[in-house]
Amino acid sequence: MKGRTISPGKTEGTAIVSSDPIGFYGGIDIKTGIVIEKGHPLEGKKVTGKILVFPCGKGSTVGSYVIYGLSKNGVGPAGIINKETETIVATGVILAGIPCIDQIDIDKIKTGDKIILNADKGICKIKK
Repeated sequence: MKGRTISPGKTEGTAIVSSDPIGFYGGIDIKTGIVIEKGHPLEGKKVTGKILVFPCGKGSTVGSYVIYGLSKNGVGPAGIINKETETIVATGVILAGIPCIDQIDIDKIKTGDKIILNADKGICKIKK
């Protein structure tokens, strides 16, 4: 699938997919990488080392620093794929150096899929 590069880099990993937006500030624990937002479809799941797939971000601009903090604490996602990356997520992934693309039909990706993400070229592939 071809999308738009938000933050360059190449990575591979297992997808963890949410149909709901993610708010990083108050939504993901910065020390553990576990989704802590009550009622969120990924509540209790760990994003560490995964390809985090979600439609868009939400919430406070502090979310950018949470993304950066996740990475610096070694518990961040390996990559991010969005339907639409808004400025909070874009700023965070760029600061953290996390490969990220958007303009992807995320409905084609399921939790557990093996993903090859080449954000340098704006491409993601599902490994069969």
